[in-house]
Amino acid sequence: MRKRGKRYLLIREKIGRRKEYTPLEALKLVKETSNCKFEESVEVAIALNVDSKKRGERVRGTVILPYGLGRKVRVVVFAAGEKAEEARKRGAEYVGGEEIAKRIEEGWLDFDAVVSTPQMMRMVAKLGRILGPRGLMPSPKVGTVTDDPALVVEQLKKGKIDYRSDAGGVVHASIGRVSFSEKFLLENFKTLLKSLIENKPSTVKGSYIRGVHFSSTMGPGIKVNLRDQDLENFLV
Repeated sequence: MRKRGKRYLLIREKIGRRKEYTPLEALKLVKETSNCKFEESVEVAIALNVDSKKRGERVRGTVILPYGLGRKVRVVVFAAGEKAEEARKRGAEYVGGEEIAKRIEEGWLDFDAVVSTPQMMRMVAKLGRILGPRGLMPSPKVGTVTDDPALVVEQLKKGKIDYRSDAGGVVHASIGRVSFSEKFLLENFKTLLKSLIENKPSTVKGSYIRGVHFSSTMGPGIKVNLRDQDLENFLV
């Protein structure tokens, strides 16, 4: 069993193991109990009533958070010619082809997202064993394989995130930093929830949202009192 530090245990005691909070109360607690030497992210874990073993119940999507993530997103773009130049103008840190692929093969991973034109995917596909396990492999499903990489770079810089349900049917995502106001964090969370509901598999029976927890990067989970029946009023 993992041994927890004194700070973690004190925070968990303040929060209470069994208590549930409204989304706003939970976000306030995350901010109040964050006192690391670095600025922590605010994370959300949303447990869905899906069976990830069934292909039709794997939930995946993208969404642009209205207030972003509060951090710089470093983007790699595999493109050539005018599309490469446009991507640079929109803020992509690294743009190119074989020279970037070689750096990645040699172990370089100092970036947060990868975008590719369809023409470059034969080259990028060879990096699948490196990028895939880290969630960095470009995919048409989430829009990172595109004929307009400059637009995707702009969206990523504004706060576009890619989410997916894990083997247990849980979606993990960042919704900002602890320095954000509760209002900004709440609006980012609502936007993510709306996207999840839009991507609800048609085969799901009964409640879709099984549970929600907020936490800071190094903090314990805070249980949120939010069920399917509450969503319509909450998302207004």
